[in-house]
Amino acid sequence: MTQAKPPLVLITGASQGIGAAIAECFANAENAFRLALVARNTQNLTDIASKCGNAAQVECFACDVTDEHQVGRMAEQVKARMGEVSVLINNAGVWCGSPVLETSVEQFDAVINTNLRGTFLVSRAFLGDMQKSGTGDIFNMSSTAGLEAYPGVSAYCAAKHAVTGFTKSLREELRPFGIRVFCVYPGPTESPSWNGVDTPKGALMPAAEVAKAFLNAYQMSRAVVVEDIVLKPQIANISAN
Repeated sequence: MTQAKPPLVLITGASQGIGAAIAECFANAENAFRLALVARNTQNLTDIASKCGNAAQVECFACDVTDEHQVGRMAEQVKARMGEVSVLINNAGVWCGSPVLETSVEQFDAVINTNLRGTFLVSRAFLGDMQKSGTGDIFNMSSTAGLEAYPGVSAYCAAKHAVTGFTKSLREELRPFGIRVFCVYPGPTESPSWNGVDTPKGALMPAAEVAKAFLNAYQMSRAVVVEDIVLKPQIANISAN
């Protein structure tokens, strides 16, 4: 008999921060996984892939998740080279910290497009196969900014609140197909977004610890879906992730 391939995990925004940590977490899991790493920065993707040597297979795919045509090509390449995606992790996102009057239209659009439009486009690209197979897992990256309000980050809060709403609706839409949909809400987490920002010690969660939440939720019985995963630093919050 032909041995089944390990599950294929596709991670967007995998070139840095939480996305890179998720890739390494699944690569080093006790059970084997195959990884499809997606991001715009191909050099960073290659560097992260080199740290995922324990995975059964690792492939990199350059893609801007806000571009419908690039997402379509990426999905075709993934399916041709690796097969059907078992676990989709919509992690790609950008942060913008400025008051409304200081936020340009271009900045606002970039935040909405990457966080929300990207999640929609990538989800849609792989949903058909998951529905046909009657199984699959989708993790959407929101933020505590998708549950709360913070001054000076209105575009980011708007985008992440939208991701939260999209995820809740998608969960109910896909429940009859046996597809689990998770929404993850990290608070401030170690990432390049915080470079140059003076933060108190312990104010930022290690990205590797946040990544464990994805693997732990996935490993639960398929009779269970952890709908909302909220992660916050032990000390007082300073802002969103």
